[in-house]
Amino acid sequence: MRNGEIFVAGILALFSVYLMVKSAELPIGFVSGRGPGGGAWPFWLSAIMLVCCGFIAFNWWRGTSPPSRSEEPFLDSYGWRMVITVGGALIVFVALIEVISMYGAIAVFLLYYLRFLGRHSWGLSLTISLATPLIFFFFFEGAMRITMPTGLPFTDPLFDLLYEIIY
Repeated sequence: MRNGEIFVAGILALFSVYLMVKSAELPIGFVSGRGPGGGAWPFWLSAIMLVCCGFIAFNWWRGTSPPSRSEEPFLDSYGWRMVITVGGALIVFVALIEVISMYGAIAVFLLYYLRFLGRHSWGLSLTISLATPLIFFFFFEGAMRITMPTGLPFTDPLFDLLYEIIY
């Protein structure tokens, strides 16, 4: 467990730095008359993640967290099964973005995660799975003016309707 904690913190720190560098290719500050630059959200969230990784490494070095003192294996068979189950779902999520749009992929992923992994009721699962992409749509497309992938042409009628609401 001890080695796993610092290994994962290191991987996440490297990923944070990579995202900060890529995000900095776009403006990361406030653009006058437009709002936050295109790289602002990913850059600053990655910076926060990097700081958190630093805290994890510091606690690991001091041995103050339970994982930093543990000699148990990093993942047992149940842990590996969950990594494969959730990791596979994330791969499917990314593949679905180009087919059914970012928002459709979010809905499918949330439905799978809530109903089948979380075993929540159909009512709760459907409500969250449909409401969340709509909230994200109005936030990104309406408020932030950031267009997300809309998938194949068969999704256009839905997006036309939603764009009419915004404009």
